[in-house]
Amino acid sequence: MEVNAISSSQLSSTMTFPVKEIPSKPFDGQKPGTSGLRKRVKVFQQENYTENFVQAIFDSIDADGSTIVVGGDGRYFSPETVQTILKIGSANGVSKFIVGKDSILSTPAASNIIRKYKATGGILLTASHNPGGPDNDFGIKYNVSNGGPAPEGVTNKIYEKTRTITSYKVIEAPPVDLSSIGEFTYGPSKVSVIDSVADYLTLLESIFDFPLIKSFLDSHKSDFRVLFDGLNGVTGPYAKAILVSTLGLPESSIQNCVPLPDFGGGHPDPNLTYAHTLVDAVEKDNIQFGAASDGDGDRNMIYGKGAFVTPSDSVAIIAHWAEVIPYFKKGGVKGLARSMPTSKAIDLVAKKKGLEYFEVPTGWKFFGNLMDAGRLSICGEESFGTGSDHIREKDGLWAVIAWLNIIAAANKKSPNNLIGINDILNEFYAIYGRSFFSRYDYEEVSSEGANALVKHLNDALHSGSLNNTVHVSTSTNTKFTVSGLYNFEYKDPIDNSVSKNQGQVITFSDGSRVVFRLSGTGSQGATVRLYVERYVAPQAGPSELGRPAAEGLKSLIEVALELSKLKEFLGRDEPTVIT
Repeated sequence: MEVNAISSSQLSSTMTFPVKEIPSKPFDGQKPGTSGLRKRVKVFQQENYTENFVQAIFDSIDADGSTIVVGGDGRYFSPETVQTILKIGSANGVSKFIVGKDSILSTPAASNIIRKYKATGGILLTASHNPGGPDNDFGIKYNVSNGGPAPEGVTNKIYEKTRTITSYKVIEAPPVDLSSIGEFTYGPSKVSVIDSVADYLTLLESIFDFPLIKSFLDSHKSDFRVLFDGLNGVTGPYAKAILVSTLGLPESSIQNCVPLPDFGGGHPDPNLTYAHTLVDAVEKDNIQFGAASDGDGDRNMIYGKGAFVTPSDSVAIIAHWAEVIPYFKKGGVKGLARSMPTSKAIDLVAKKKGLEYFEVPTGWKFFGNLMDAGRLSICGEESFGTGSDHIREKDGLWAVIAWLNIIAAANKKSPNNLIGINDILNEFYAIYGRSFFSRYDYEEVSSEGANALVKHLNDALHSGSLNNTVHVSTSTNTKFTVSGLYNFEYKDPIDNSVSKNQGQVITFSDGSRVVFRLSGTGSQGATVRLYVERYVAPQAGPSELGRPAAEGLKSLIEVALELSKLKEFLGRDEPTVIT
């Protein structure tokens, strides 16, 4: 029999809801990573599959009397999964649920709510930048009380529980109406359905100089236009509240800002390939400042007419300009950090400003440890993730507003000459030099081929066969001499944990480097990422510093593909995505 949703007026705390224990058995492969458990929707729709994993989460934390935040990016299969979480969580003793209206909460907003309301943790329904819909990806991720992704100690515990589970508990109660903001009673638990955007907007207003940004935008309505593309992910309502309602931009300054379960059939990943709706509109309409975010709102891309900002440059520039952002002007900058594959541009800023800086493995949890210890303020990953210690997740809209704050501040100093994205970039290169950087993604390749590539590089590492070898670019005759090859590992200075096998790095005598990594963020197949970086000092001059990245890196990329035999192992002539 179909059960209708009930409102708070229909629920009564005096009602009793019996707890049922449903027999079940383990499913293979429910091992969550830092980004949670990601599989195809049809996998999660198997009988008891989602229920098992949710029960394993509650078995792994102190659920009794806890407060749990629930939300996600609105992708297909989210609404019914929220109800599953409520049923199982309540049966396991959760005292209060804080749920985003319509089950919507961006990952940054959820991190903020966990911290602001001192919740025990949060369950986020997202597969980040991966496509959604009945034939695509779904994900369940647990964040801990600092608002950041669960550390390995927690995810390992969840995995162990999934391997031995024999049953899960549920409260037999009608589903809660998540379309109405308010306080609800659900069996022994309270459910608070909140405005998904309000707390996040308040947070950003406490960080950035909104009056300065608004004043700049108001005075440059004709010659500095803004376009934000939500890619039909979770950030649409946030962008509308921030850019339109608060900063006063017209509705035409946002597009694809209605969250859809299948992201409109697109791939909600803010890069030059998948965010083509933004790139096309910016170039066609001469938009001075364009930006996009991903499915769950933790990534960003900055792109203006003829001006693409690499994520590596973006975080370094935000660090360079930090003093114009009130949050950092007031609290200071404690330290800077980047993921290992990210270019070393931010290192140069740290050295110039006398700040501590860190190189960590890919995964935001490593930044979180440093933030919690008071040693890190601004950090970023080349995978379009940028953020600070205001929360414990990367934050797409934070980066977008940071850039608007920086541009507004730069123009305040230059009232007669409009400063845009390229001007900010060129000034930075003139001070620090430029790290030409690109990433090649080979998505859903065979695991066998990917593992063979890794073995080839590891064999060269152990034998030393590549050391001091000279490689010549076929198109430019540029020579590169291999100076080293190592497998990156990281000892966390806070908890002394060691993370090994984080990517193979080939260094060259001119300071260039190439990084190879296997990525596990997709739901099937393997993804191999190739990162190339070549540094050019400021003395090289504007013409050399201003060359297109593809041109500046062409010879190094050719050498990287040749010495790694990547095309041979993966059976691919071209990458899926070039960033």
